[in-house]
Amino acid sequence: MLQWLKHYRRDQLPGDISAGLVVAMMMIPQGMAYAIVAGLSPVVGIYASILPPIVYALFGSSMTQSVGPMAIISLMTAAVIGPLAPAGSALAGVLAAQLALVSGAVLLLCGLLRMGFLANFFSRPVMSGFTVGSALVIAYDQLPTLLGAAPPHPHTPSAALGVGSLLLLVLARQYLAGWLKRCGLPPVVADIGAKLAPMAVVVGGIALMSLTSLAGMGVRTTGAVAAGLPHLNLATSSQHWGALLQPGLLIGFMVFLLSMSGAQALAQKRNEKLVSNHELMGLGAANVASALSGGFPVTGSLSRSAVNFAAGANTPLASLITAALLACALLLPTGWLSLLPMPVLAATIIVAVLGMLELDILRTAWDYDRGDALAWAATCLGVLVLGVEAGVVIGVALSMGTLIWRASRPHIAVLGRIAGTEHFRNIERYPAETRPEVLMLRIDANLFFGNVEAINERIECELATHRSAHDLVLVMSAVNSIDTTALLALSELNQSLKQRGIGLHLAEVKGPVMDRLRHSSLLRQLNGTLFLSTANASDQLHQTKDVALL
Repeated sequence: MLQWLKHYRRDQLPGDISAGLVVAMMMIPQGMAYAIVAGLSPVVGIYASILPPIVYALFGSSMTQSVGPMAIISLMTAAVIGPLAPAGSALAGVLAAQLALVSGAVLLLCGLLRMGFLANFFSRPVMSGFTVGSALVIAYDQLPTLLGAAPPHPHTPSAALGVGSLLLLVLARQYLAGWLKRCGLPPVVADIGAKLAPMAVVVGGIALMSLTSLAGMGVRTTGAVAAGLPHLNLATSSQHWGALLQPGLLIGFMVFLLSMSGAQALAQKRNEKLVSNHELMGLGAANVASALSGGFPVTGSLSRSAVNFAAGANTPLASLITAALLACALLLPTGWLSLLPMPVLAATIIVAVLGMLELDILRTAWDYDRGDALAWAATCLGVLVLGVEAGVVIGVALSMGTLIWRASRPHIAVLGRIAGTEHFRNIERYPAETRPEVLMLRIDANLFFGNVEAINERIECELATHRSAHDLVLVMSAVNSIDTTALLALSELNQSLKQRGIGLHLAEVKGPVMDRLRHSSLLRQLNGTLFLSTANASDQLHQTKDVALL
């Protein structure tokens, strides 16, 4: 806890102050927007941006992670509480906080059990497909608010304000940074200025509502925003615990996954080390804090963390400054926030989530591995057709299924010697020499229950092809583990080859694998020899054959 504070330097303060100020300006419209996505009152988004980052700073290991509301987690929250309570109702707020409490408890438990490896359960293509599907769902759900009514019958003043704001934000995203650079601003300042375009558009929308008669023409606003800091929230709904447990587990998993993906990308830029179990503890504590302060599930936001990083954040003090500024915003009169037009807020949501469309990963996967590309498409369609929770389950199933499918079909190479060397290579890729009486196979995978049948089939196929072989050498240089099922399969293969007069030899067995094999009977019953290297096996077996011929 607070290791960064013990080693804090005075020269880090200016960067933390500037980053805290910039992210606070970004968080006001973003937090309110994501609260609306979650089906909650807009002010709840600000509540969820105050205490959680403070608590995360105590336990988390990232120096630049910005913890708070995030689009995908807000969508998942809405999918869970939507069927249980009307949007914006008091019960919806209670259930959202309760969901954060469940997610936080799950994350804390995983941290205590040192289960940080869970971050590896989603492949990058599957994660990208889930993100793209969620972004499209969020953008589509905001269309009625953007247009003031469901298409094709929009409310003209609302649609004009919403579409105009949308165009301004799109143009700012594409061109504002470049224009600011041409005006002489440093690149970092120009990029941050472009990121603050949503705040400028929100302020402009509020000004329009106050100076014109748009409110009288039916343009909806956020309405009254409660002033003052959030109160301690201990309210729960006992009858809904069962309905929230499984979704809370899924949301906790996604909170950790999304947060780690963003934090790792930023940590690599500074050669910083993330501790996954500390991240679990920090995110878990942040979600518990959000629940106790009337918020909803939170996570680290990649876009907001990137702004925090670019604005000069050096330590979590930047997030503490952001939280303090947001608290001050709630302590001051909040009447100006009540004039925020809903179409403008919808436009900021749409532009924010459309920036999450990671189509480059799909193109890369299609060119490199069609299986990953199909997993991307299946996950994206699962979110669009079946819903967010189903998309998470499909994503995990596809990630694990792809891993198991590939592991169950290991690459096995027939080896031959490169002439004049002691190097042995795949005869399909190199002009390597073989001898008919010795068959050498390199197994390029760990041996476990899921692939032993495929390995046995390949061995028998190669023995049928090399009928003159009297010795089979299994080169184990790529084998890091052998489970019990595979051990029994090797023992059965050994007995079968012995009956056929074929010797079974092992070469280049790794130390950890050898340690395990010494506790079995395979080495004692081996119908052959254990060789230190492939070259050693080849030479000795050939010498033995030559002696036998003499």
